[in-house]
Amino acid sequence: MKPRLWLLVLTVGIECLLGLFSPTHGATTEKPIRRTWDVAGVTREALLYGITDAKAQPRPLVVIFHGHGGSMRNAAQAFQIHELWPEAVVVYPQGLPTAGRLVDREGKQAGWQMDAGDHGDRDLLFFDAILQQLRHDGWVNENQVFVAGHSNGGAFMYLLWAKRSDHITAYASSAAAWFGPYAELKPAKFLMLAGEKDDLVKYAWQRKTFDALRRNFDCGELRRDENQCWVADSPSGAKIMAYVHPGAHTFPPEGPALIVNFFKASIRP
Repeated sequence: MKPRLWLLVLTVGIECLLGLFSPTHGATTEKPIRRTWDVAGVTREALLYGITDAKAQPRPLVVIFHGHGGSMRNAAQAFQIHELWPEAVVVYPQGLPTAGRLVDREGKQAGWQMDAGDHGDRDLLFFDAILQQLRHDGWVNENQVFVAGHSNGGAFMYLLWAKRSDHITAYASSAAAWFGPYAELKPAKFLMLAGEKDDLVKYAWQRKTFDALRRNFDCGELRRDENQCWVADSPSGAKIMAYVHPGAHTFPPEGPALIVNFFKASIRP
């Protein structure tokens, strides 16, 4: 692999406010359902697509976490996963004001907890509440639960991987890296999207994450697939993939299709 491609994984965040992210998809034609949950005495909300008036049937579930400074609404408008995968239930949760590590140190913008125990694990508990409710309502196929996130949302995706892996089938992240113990990340199916010019979540940090996962999961040689992704398989059944684009701290326009196709291919029987 060429050195430039070695350097390497959904959500809109403060990147929008900084002019670093430009949504490329059109407005959705489906109207979402806004649902709320009481999580430790705090009202949390999310936009849901794929919930119909018909009798509930188990379907794939995709939960997408916006970046720092983002919202559930602009995440839904930007990523349109619900349009690319109309058979799935797609959830865009809303974060709460959170101090960021790299931006917004005062915590004026919405985001997600970075480490276990932060804010009383409010966001881990929020994910639990979403999953529990949709399971109770009959909408969740237990073998088809997927999570994705961009930037701070991608960092939270890693935390879910570390703390909720028994409930999740596959993961996808953009412009994010893992800074916790790699032993906490069990072998799984994972897609990383990374911009070569990312100067916020450094490209080298993302490469380090990818390299460590490949090493810890005892993956074989890298190969290129038809979508120009780097792919490595493990005897454990883990698969890690990396799509490198020439941009900065952005979500590439080809990202939604790559993620949907990856999730579909990761469905367990």
